[in-house]
Amino acid sequence: MMNQELDFMFVKYARVWIPDSEEVWRSAELTKDYKQGDTVLHLQLEDGTDLEHKLDPKTKNLPHLRNPDILVGENDLTALSYLHEPAVLHNLKVRFIDSKLIYTYCGIVLVAINPYETLPIYGTDIINAYSGQNMGDMDPHIFAVAEEAYKQMARDERNQSIIVSGESGAGKTVSAKYAMRYFATVSGSASEANVEEKVLASNPIMEAIGNAKTTRNDNSSRFGKYIEIGFDKKYHIIGANMRTYLLEKSRVVFQADEERNYHVFYQLCASSHVPEFKALKLGSADVFHYTKQGRNPVIDGVDDAKEMSTTRNAFTLLGINESYQMGLFQVLAAILHLGNVDVKDRDADSSIIPPNNSHLMVFCELMGVAYQDMSHWLCHKKLKTAAETYIKPIPKLQAINARDALAKHIYAKLFNWIVDHVNKALHSTVKQHSFIGVLDIYGFETFEINSFEQFCINYANEKLQQQFNMHVFKLEQEEYMKEQIPWTLIDFYDNQPCINLIEAKMGVLDLLDEECKMPKGSDDSWAQKLYNTHLKTCSLFEKPRMSNKAFIIQHFADKVEYQCEGFLEKNKDTVNEEQIHVLKASKFDLLVELFRDEEKATSPTGVAPATGGRTRLSVKPDKGKPDKSSKEHKKTVGLQFRNSLQLLMETLNATTPHYVRCIKPNDYKYAFTFDPKRAVQQLRACGVLETIRISAAGFPSRWTYQEFFSRYRVLMKQKDVLPDKKMTCKNVLEKLVQDPDKYQFGKTKIFFRAGQVAYLEKLRADKLRAACIRIQKTIRCWLARKKYLRMKHAAITIQRYVRGYQARCLATFLRRTRAATIIQKYQRMYVARSSYRRKQAAALAMQCILRAFMARQLYRALLREHKAIIIQKMVRGWLARQWYKRSLAAVVYLQCCMRRMRAKRELKKLKIEARSVEHYKKLNIGMENKIMQLQRKIDDQNKDNRSLTERLSGLEVTHAAESERLRRELSRLRCAEEDAKNSNNRVITLQEELERLRAELQNTQKEKKAIEEWAQKYQDEMEQMISELKDQNNLLKNEKNDLNRLIQEQGQQWTEKMQRALKEETAQLETDLNEERSRYQNLLSEHLRLEEKYDDLKEEISLTVNVPKPGHRRTDSTHSSNESEYTYNSEFAESEEGSRGVEDVTKASLDMALFLKLQKRVTELEQEKQGLQNELDRREEQFQRARARDDEEHKKARSAELEYESLKRQELESENKKLKHNLNEMRQSLMSNAGAVSAAPGSPAYKVLLDQLNSSNEELEVRKEEVLILRSQLVSQKEAMQHKDEKETMTEPLHYVEDVQKLGDAKEISQAYMGLKDTNRSPRFLRRPLEVNELVNRLRSPLPDMRKMNEDGELWLVYEGLKETNRLLESQLQAQRRSHESELEALRGELQSVKEENNRQQQLLAQNLQLPPEARIEASLQHEITRLTNENLVNPTEDPKAYRISVLRRMIDLMEQLEKQDKTVRKLKKQLKVFAKKINDLEGGQIENVSPGQMADEPIRPVSIPRREKDFQGMLEYKKEDELKLVKNLILELKPRGVAVNLIPGLPAYILFMCLRHADYINDDQKVRSLLTSTINSIKKILKKRGDDFETVSFWLANTCRFLHCLKQYSGDEQFMKYNSPKQNEHCLSNFDLAEYRQVLSDLAIQIYQQLIKCMENILQPMIVSGMLEHETIQGVSGVKPTGLRKRTSSIADEGTYTLDSIIRQLNSFHSIMCQHGTDPELIKQVVKQQFYIVGAVTLNNLLLRKDMCSWSKGMQIRYNVSQLEEWLRDKNLMVCGAKETLEPLIQAAQLLQVKKKTDEDAEAICSMCNALTTAQIVKVLNLYTPVNAFEERVSVTFIRTIQNRLRDRKESPQLLLDTKIIYPVTFPFNPSSLALETIQIPGSLNLAFLTRV
Repeated sequence: MMNQELDFMFVKYARVWIPDSEEVWRSAELTKDYKQGDTVLHLQLEDGTDLEHKLDPKTKNLPHLRNPDILVGENDLTALSYLHEPAVLHNLKVRFIDSKLIYTYCGIVLVAINPYETLPIYGTDIINAYSGQNMGDMDPHIFAVAEEAYKQMARDERNQSIIVSGESGAGKTVSAKYAMRYFATVSGSASEANVEEKVLASNPIMEAIGNAKTTRNDNSSRFGKYIEIGFDKKYHIIGANMRTYLLEKSRVVFQADEERNYHVFYQLCASSHVPEFKALKLGSADVFHYTKQGRNPVIDGVDDAKEMSTTRNAFTLLGINESYQMGLFQVLAAILHLGNVDVKDRDADSSIIPPNNSHLMVFCELMGVAYQDMSHWLCHKKLKTAAETYIKPIPKLQAINARDALAKHIYAKLFNWIVDHVNKALHSTVKQHSFIGVLDIYGFETFEINSFEQFCINYANEKLQQQFNMHVFKLEQEEYMKEQIPWTLIDFYDNQPCINLIEAKMGVLDLLDEECKMPKGSDDSWAQKLYNTHLKTCSLFEKPRMSNKAFIIQHFADKVEYQCEGFLEKNKDTVNEEQIHVLKASKFDLLVELFRDEEKATSPTGVAPATGGRTRLSVKPDKGKPDKSSKEHKKTVGLQFRNSLQLLMETLNATTPHYVRCIKPNDYKYAFTFDPKRAVQQLRACGVLETIRISAAGFPSRWTYQEFFSRYRVLMKQKDVLPDKKMTCKNVLEKLVQDPDKYQFGKTKIFFRAGQVAYLEKLRADKLRAACIRIQKTIRCWLARKKYLRMKHAAITIQRYVRGYQARCLATFLRRTRAATIIQKYQRMYVARSSYRRKQAAALAMQCILRAFMARQLYRALLREHKAIIIQKMVRGWLARQWYKRSLAAVVYLQCCMRRMRAKRELKKLKIEARSVEHYKKLNIGMENKIMQLQRKIDDQNKDNRSLTERLSGLEVTHAAESERLRRELSRLRCAEEDAKNSNNRVITLQEELERLRAELQNTQKEKKAIEEWAQKYQDEMEQMISELKDQNNLLKNEKNDLNRLIQEQGQQWTEKMQRALKEETAQLETDLNEERSRYQNLLSEHLRLEEKYDDLKEEISLTVNVPKPGHRRTDSTHSSNESEYTYNSEFAESEEGSRGVEDVTKASLDMALFLKLQKRVTELEQEKQGLQNELDRREEQFQRARARDDEEHKKARSAELEYESLKRQELESENKKLKHNLNEMRQSLMSNAGAVSAAPGSPAYKVLLDQLNSSNEELEVRKEEVLILRSQLVSQKEAMQHKDEKETMTEPLHYVEDVQKLGDAKEISQAYMGLKDTNRSPRFLRRPLEVNELVNRLRSPLPDMRKMNEDGELWLVYEGLKETNRLLESQLQAQRRSHESELEALRGELQSVKEENNRQQQLLAQNLQLPPEARIEASLQHEITRLTNENLVNPTEDPKAYRISVLRRMIDLMEQLEKQDKTVRKLKKQLKVFAKKINDLEGGQIENVSPGQMADEPIRPVSIPRREKDFQGMLEYKKEDELKLVKNLILELKPRGVAVNLIPGLPAYILFMCLRHADYINDDQKVRSLLTSTINSIKKILKKRGDDFETVSFWLANTCRFLHCLKQYSGDEQFMKYNSPKQNEHCLSNFDLAEYRQVLSDLAIQIYQQLIKCMENILQPMIVSGMLEHETIQGVSGVKPTGLRKRTSSIADEGTYTLDSIIRQLNSFHSIMCQHGTDPELIKQVVKQQFYIVGAVTLNNLLLRKDMCSWSKGMQIRYNVSQLEEWLRDKNLMVCGAKETLEPLIQAAQLLQVKKKTDEDAEAICSMCNALTTAQIVKVLNLYTPVNAFEERVSVTFIRTIQNRLRDRKESPQLLLDTKIIYPVTFPFNPSSLALETIQIPGSLNLAFLTRV
């Protein structure tokens, strides 16, 4: 080892391995650095003990170094950096004990440790998981070795061998059994007979007759076997062949303590009570000598009687009938009875069997031989000399040996006969193309006493070890040459000298055979020959010091001492020939067959090699000529074994070997208990350590350049990284490792010698540790600074608060001092002021009394004076008025007289003038004008008069009021005068009364004080009582609240409980329904498989007879649930008669038993299917009833709500009526009082108020009508939108419409109320109800008296309120008017756009009419696509409600416009017809004068109007003979890619249904049945032909579902018709009910769906593991650990490697194809859910089987990948399809890899988090968790035990892996089509011109 390595490796804290006597190797740690020249290493053991380890002074070899912790527990031992014995032992122990992993790779060898416990790792799910995987990609397993052998056989066209070896009890037989089970499961059989079941059935038989209990193993194989499993060219199992080696015959007659004979004997004894075994006269195993020698005939946990039943069933399966079975058991029972035959001494040289020996009699009876002959030859033998033959008696010991030899010989013959018949049953007539051999042979054995059997076994292992060494050496050489690395010879152990010692000339076997030929040969003489021949010439041969009857051979594994005693006898294997002759003369046919002409046999079973298969290699060599049969017994066992071993080695050398080494962990059969001593012995013996040594001698560690770069990028500087990764690795490695011999650069890999990877790992760990220390240093500095800053801030804060406290204390002292001073000041001031106020009050009282007296005196004087003045004034006024009245009367009289005189004069004058005519004329001039002026003047005077009168009346009223006031004042003054007179008298009385009252006041004050005291006391008592009552009231309230809360909680709990129970019941019903659907769909798939198998059988049968003539053929009809009615294939109906003859010939050669069995199976499946269908219908009916019950409850709740709303509506109506009534009363009262108050002031206000009230009432009525109309319109639009939503979702019932319709006559009011209710919820109308309520409350108040209202001003308040109401209503009216105007403008804009669109449509129509017919369709489609694109650009997500209303309005407008246009078009067409007719009439005469030539020259336009007017009925007519052409063009030869891109989705389904409609229209049931049957059969045919094409399967799934939906939509059922338009309802089927065919189509759709899932799974399967697990989506996160010899799939995305993007691209492809084909959205959701389940299940299964994937970084990668898949779901709007939930187990597994796994809290968190994972899966992930870096920690065993204890109570399946073959039950929700059938055009590309539109 280099100095550099010594400096780096053997330093302080380095860990090493030191030898130990108990544990073989112990781990220790250096406590001091090692320096060159030191003789002692200072170590510390793991238990803390210090130790000084002395180095060997000669070799100076240092102890073995330990591998880094991240390499411990690796899948491949060659991945360890240090390859040596302690590292191998420790790695196996960690995997076996801690991780419970029994399999480990060691290069090309699979090491299997027997767990002595049944493990759930051999199920079919595990087999499926390993199938098709690379050997290095999955965790080690026997299935991985079997898969590698199977794959290499198919890839390299080379036979394979699996060599399973190990000592007894190591598990060889079980490993071989599981390997054969894997081949049987993966490959399957190619014929109708299940050969794989027969191959597996041979195991119970061979275990019964060849396995026995030993001290080391309860089921130890006591023979070697090599089973060749044959395969055909398609690599299906066709047969098998078995060879056996060296059966341990001695076990038949002898067993050691605690051992048993072969199992079959104990099975017979345990079944002795069975009636058919009564004749065998058997009993308990303790009765027979051959079964009781071990003294323990019972195996724990094994029921021998049950095992006998299994053995008999296996015999039956292999074709050995009951008679042969009874014959076999008869021979075995005879052997048991033979062992009980008692031989007694007659004398010293002879023996005798007592007469009538019961056991011998039974033996003879069972074997069919004479009792006398057999008893005679058991005690005698015949001696032959050259001259004569004589009979010699033999002593008792020799007689017993002869008896045992006969028993062994019979059993050996029986064993070979059974093997022969097993091979016959497994033989196939089909030629074998290749085979895989499974060799189950004993491993190297060494015991205290080793005899001939151990010698042969170790000889065979020497040969196998040589072959193994050569194969390992060859693989190493091929690897080096492939990578172009200089090849240097590796020194490995060659055991050819040992083999020569045994088998060469004059070898051990040769000398043994020579000694057997000697007449006086003995074991002692043979030993002396061995000593003389080899003791001095061969170093591998030794002689024991203390024995002359033994020898020692140095084998490859160990030295073994063999005892020579018994070698010659066992090698001769002699048996008395006379006994054989007696048996050959038996009347028992089977016994005669066992011994018949053995010389003719060329195989161990006496059967000649069969033709068509491989030549069987016999255990024994070929015999000589037939007449030398007597020499057969003289062939020695050693010679036979050597020859058979030679043939075996030739076979193995001609195959590619795969090695399985089984290890026995302890001798006590304890589960998962590891004994290091025993393990090391077996590792040395089985060649594992030799493999390690060969690998370590070269370059055991191998890295690709990319892996090396990814792992050790941290050791490179930025300048070292070059674009060429290879040069980068070379440059870096040259700097890191100075010795170039420590590594080599290959073409694709870097090769390292042992220990170099550990050195690089140490450098990497040191670099990472330094980086971690720097990070820790920075973080700790940051934390310390943060802590310091926090402490500083805290100190400053404390100082601030302390100083603040001190300042506050000082301020408090100063404030108290100042307060005391102020208190003193105010106290002194108060005392002085109190004294001053008392003095001031006394002075003021005195002044007050004096001034009051003086004032009273002055008042009296003034009062007298004032009264005197008043009297004078009144008198003088009366006198003046009297004088004035007299003067006035005189003046008036004088004026009257004067005026009377003047008037008389004027009258006289006027009378004279009046008599004159001229004067009269003058007077009349202008009279009219004067009259008008006078009239006007009179009016003015009247007005003035009225105003004066009013003013006068006002003055009169005022004067009257003033006079009344003066009178009252006068009377008051008079009364005051009288009072003043009486007051003097009253003053004296009052003074006396005052004195009396003062005395009473004092008494009253005393009483008041007492009453106050009593009242205070009473008040206190009352307050106390009130407080107590309040407390009691509070308590009662609290109790009431608690009771209410408790009642509410209980009610809520009951509600939740009922809801939970209802939800659970619903979930259970849904689960049961899904299970029934799944079971039904599985039966459909099984039915389809049987149909395909039936078709294949018919094809094979048809091949066995003459080929029928072309055109005369018949295909089988497709079986369905209506098979008897319409499964006949009408496509080939015409060829039925011609094929009957051929069919008869076919039926003649048919295997009727198989046919009847299949037919019976089909019938059973049909019945079971019908039963399941009935059960499914019943479950669906229950589900529908439950749903109806829920709907009824919901309707009840809705009706209650509607009743409440109705009551509210009625209350509102009543309030409106009251309002109107109050208004009317107010109006009437105003009108009634109008007359009375008209003359009073304020009457115009009453009129104004009345006018305002009338206008307000009218306004309210108008607004009410408008609101009702508007709400009814909104409700009708809402109903239309709800109906439209229902058509889209088909899930939400129209509760509101149904409930409103129940209201009957009040329909419009209810709709208006509902619309008003919805409108009031909007923000625009939130305030309106409150204001209206306020108005109602004001108007509902009782109407008071108008006069009082007028007096108090209340009428004015009402008037103001009405004005406010008017303003409110006016503002609302304006707002609604504005909204109506805006909506009107929008509608006008839409109308304008519709007009423009109409004009554009007319222009396009005119342009299209000018185009040829072919171009019209193209132009129409292009225009439709453009229109739909423009419409879809509108984003409805901003305001969905507004968008729906606008769409609805647009639809209504468009429909109205369309109707108008239709009317216009019809009108124009009529006019056009009239004009055309007139033109034809006018031009008729001119046309007659035109010549034919002229007519031909003029173009005549054909009139196409009648044809365009034709109203198609959506049917296609075809002839009966065109049915085959229709099916051929539309189904069989249709290419989905062109149809999906260019035509409408589901076009074939529409065409087929339109054809079906015509057949229904003409009432042709035969045509309907024929068309449907041909369609179904053709779809099945195309799927069978192209079932692996996803596009084809998706296309026909979409069309089948569309066809099924069409049958439902146009069936005439009400449940489907409600989704149709009136025109579509006219197209419903009228004559036939096709409900049964709908079921057939549904079954067909289910089959297509399952085919689609399988096709999709086949495409996704290769991508999932690579894309989800292996590929590094986040580069640099996952660290690449060192790899072993096994090739591991790289995580770097090379060219051709699948990534996550590949999976997403494939998912996009699936989704786009299904969308193009028009697949139902619900069906797409189910497909996507199935896709994600497959992705999650496959990923999780591989994660559970790959230890290298269970790391923290891989968990991050998985979670990122899952998030990408979820993002894909979000992009496709598929988050609600249930796909995300299927990934939950994978997500939880990834989280489990990343969470902390140390404490009990972590365990609790894991248990609550991982509810989607089973306990087995959680424990498996924790066991597999592997650190990628040195800083990660493994999961401790105690933590895993804690998890197991916490999850012990979980009730779940023990299955480890998810079933990837599960297909969720599919449903096909009804999806009606809005496409009108009459508008469908058939493109010419479909070649369906023979169809006619009807």
